[in-house]
Amino acid sequence: MRLFGFKRTFLAAALALGLAFAIAAPQAAMAQQTPADEAALLQQLKGGPVTGRVSIPDAKSGVLIQPQGRDWRQVSQGTVKSVGGWLLAITVIALAAFMAIRGRIKVEHGMSGRTIERFKGIERFAHWLTAICFVILGLSGLNVSFGRSLLLPIMSPEAFTAMSAFGKLAHNFLSFPFVLGVFLMAVLWIRHNIFNAIDMEWFRQGGGLLQKGVHPPAGKFNGGQKIIFWLVVLGALALAVSGYILMFPFYGTDIAGMQLAQLVHAIAGIVMVAVILAHIYIGSIGMEGAFDAMGSGQVDVNWAREHHSLWVKDVTARGAGDD
Repeated sequence: MRLFGFKRTFLAAALALGLAFAIAAPQAAMAQQTPADEAALLQQLKGGPVTGRVSIPDAKSGVLIQPQGRDWRQVSQGTVKSVGGWLLAITVIALAAFMAIRGRIKVEHGMSGRTIERFKGIERFAHWLTAICFVILGLSGLNVSFGRSLLLPIMSPEAFTAMSAFGKLAHNFLSFPFVLGVFLMAVLWIRHNIFNAIDMEWFRQGGGLLQKGVHPPAGKFNGGQKIIFWLVVLGALALAVSGYILMFPFYGTDIAGMQLAQLVHAIAGIVMVAVILAHIYIGSIGMEGAFDAMGSGQVDVNWAREHHSLWVKDVTARGAGDD
């Protein structure tokens, strides 16, 4: 009996040691795995994912390792973040340098005191709906990319968390009125933003921005404004499509599609912020009388004649405001 008990104890101990080794050995091997080993493993996979078997209908949940995710992370957190940060910094520096060198673009013949209607109420509504939403969307989006490195060090973790959570909600919900605003602007202004030979002359003369006393002719929108218009419309389209793919994940796409959507959203967002910074500058402190166009909708006649002479002639010929 003692011998039988000894054997049973010995077998139990051996079984326990074997089980412990079976659990510990793979973990030890993973702990000792070097980046070279990991790269070799991924090379053996030939870029394909590591998958397992699942009993639920959602087949994508069986993907354990997706090697492309590493490339996406490097591009998203490395290249896009670095280049985007430099783009925004260079934009701000360039605008500051332009202001220092050129100064504020004033109305050459002074304000006449007489005004002409530049934009109707519906046009200003579409503009400000889009503008207000974009400012919040842009700030909350930049927080996702740069908030942890720029804001978190100077804020408490609790305050940063609360701000980021609110920003995420605002980002999601304000996307809908933003798209509505861009759609309204496209419907109202697309016929005025078709490029023509007049715009080529406007570009040739630098839009009158680089040299005092130069006022190239322009219709309701000049060449520069047309570029802004199309960048906003096409950029908003890219942001909307990619953003709603991210907001409603895996509807009609896989993880690779989600990663592509995130890259498109980040790149389009940063480019749009840079473009709008230039637009805000020229429409506020950069040009005298420009803000009135979207403020009251009425602009001084001398301002209109200097910057949109063909539009003024058209309005005067019809004896009424632009349709």
